[in-house]
Amino acid sequence: MTAAHNIHATAIIVGRTGLLFSGPSGWGKSMLAFTCMTEARRLGLFTALVADDQVLLSEKTGSVVATCPPSIAGLIELRGTGIVRQEHVPRATMHYAVLPGSASGENRVPPEGEIVSLAPGFSLPALRLLTGVSSPLAILMAKAPDIGH
Repeated sequence: MTAAHNIHATAIIVGRTGLLFSGPSGWGKSMLAFTCMTEARRLGLFTALVADDQVLLSEKTGSVVATCPPSIAGLIELRGTGIVRQEHVPRATMHYAVLPGSASGENRVPPEGEIVSLAPGFSLPALRLLTGVSSPLAILMAKAPDIGH
C-alpha cells in the first residue's frame, strides 16, 4: 500500500461498491452519504460508513482504498443535527467519486466517462449528484447499475 493522503470527503460502501462523496465544504457530502445508506438499508443491501470528514486514501494493487482515522470511526456529522454513530468498516475499496452536479448551464449534463483526480495519483470515475434530491441512491444506481452488487 502507498502512503495515505488525507482528503476532506465522506466514504461509504453499498453492497461491495465504494462511494466517495467529494466536493466543497457545505455541499452536503455527509447528509447525501447518510441518505444513501438509509436507502440501501431499506432495499436490504449491506451498507456501512467508512469515514466522514477525513478520509485517508491509499493505493493497493491498482485500487483506491479509503481508510478511517481511528479517532472518528463510526461517526458521521449531520449538519444541523449533530454527530451520530453508524455501522462502519475500517477500510474499503472505492469505485466511484460522487461530486456536485449542476442544474443549469454548460455542466447540466456532465460528460460521459468523467474521471476525477482526488489527490495526486488517486482518480475515480465521477458520478454527479444534486443536493436536495429525495432518493440519491436511486439516482446513482440509475447511472451506475453495478452499485450495490
